[in-house]
Amino acid sequence: QFAKVADDPKKRRKLVRRKAPEGMVPWGENTMNRLIDAAPEALTSNMRVSTAMILDVVDRPGDPFEAMRRLLTDNHEPRKRQLKHIREAVGIARSLLQAGVVERLDEPEADGRRYRLTVDLPPDFALNQPLSTFALAAVDVLDPAAESYALDVVSVIEATLEDPRQILAAQLNKARGEAVAQMKADGIEYDERIELLDEVTYPKPLQELLEHTYEVYRQTNPWAADGHLSPKSVVREMWERALTFREYISLYGLTRSEGAVLRYLSDAFKALRSGVPATARTEELADIVEWLGELVRQVDSSLLDEWEQLTSPDQPHDVPVAMPARPRPLTGNERAFTAMVRNALFRRVELFARARWDELGTLDAASGWTADRWAEIGEEYFGEHAEVGTGADARGPALLILDKQPQVWRVRQILDDPAGDHDWGFDVEVDLTASDEEGAAVLRIVDVSRMG
Repeated sequence: QFAKVADDPKKRRKLVRRKAPEGMVPWGENTMNRLIDAAPEALTSNMRVSTAMILDVVDRPGDPFEAMRRLLTDNHEPRKRQLKHIREAVGIARSLLQAGVVERLDEPEADGRRYRLTVDLPPDFALNQPLSTFALAAVDVLDPAAESYALDVVSVIEATLEDPRQILAAQLNKARGEAVAQMKADGIEYDERIELLDEVTYPKPLQELLEHTYEVYRQTNPWAADGHLSPKSVVREMWERALTFREYISLYGLTRSEGAVLRYLSDAFKALRSGVPATARTEELADIVEWLGELVRQVDSSLLDEWEQLTSPDQPHDVPVAMPARPRPLTGNERAFTAMVRNALFRRVELFARARWDELGTLDAASGWTADRWAEIGEEYFGEHAEVGTGADARGPALLILDKQPQVWRVRQILDDPAGDHDWGFDVEVDLTASDEEGAAVLRIVDVSRMG
């Protein structure tokens, strides 16, 4: 339009130039000429050799060695970087062979395949973290007969995940605050307290075992030296203490960091679901994984629904991922919901064992169970028994009676008394409709008493 009125000054003054749409940068002929005449920007390669890349190549038909050779040499990378990628690929391939994830065939197959994935890997198995192959080696070191085996597997996986700095800082602050309070109660002088505080840290399960295993692993896998092993306990702590997402946020004052907590839990779920070998997937670990996935989904379903659809082999790549308007009903995943109910009950068992009547009253005041009422029942119980067990047996299914009805579950959580009488317990009703609306298990205490 400007060219049409270029020779007429009056028309040029009346010409109204159209504004660029919001969010767009306006540019004209001078800008276009400058872009044409300027030297082109150099393209920077972001090629990375990863465990997932090698697993994908091994899983294809044909000889994976030849496929990787073409992939690493037939590109525009400088020769120096090509050699670096080749060394990394060789190191990762050796670690996969040592871990038993990949095996060499005695005879090549008809299509030239000389390597293949081992047959015991689950269909959704993937190694997406830098230290995923180390995690496989570390899981092999654990004792499957140990009561804490499933949680130890969780700790191995958590140690290979990126540190959630906000969570770890909050855990450290709380641990130091509790340590200072205890030292003051013990009469420890200020200077000594300051020195002792340097030894206080956030929870690091299996730290010595994992660090020793990592040192041994690095001797035969030097490429793993670039990884960052960091033992920590977020998922494990939530499961052991039977905490919901909101309770965990409240415990550590992480209201402003909810997104970071949710992202970490989502990453942990993905790693646990797809990075643990079939031999380590016990029933208890499956319960933990289902519980964690449903916990994340109820807070923000898009994080997992999108990932699950993108990783589904039946999902066409050219079809947009459809996001549900709201998460699926919590009770639709019965295994995860059962785990949540068990956790909610076990939290009350732990509080009862520690005589935390005020906290129990906060949880169950709506059911008519105030702190005073809990204290009365507690006095009666501890008049008969010295303590309440909170170990693996106390949390096991043998002490949980479930009557699952369409609208309400009736549950009795039996207390693990030292005499083994198992006559005391909590009677609870679980409202399924309210649980779906709340996105968490909604319980109502009916009775706490000794049977008979």
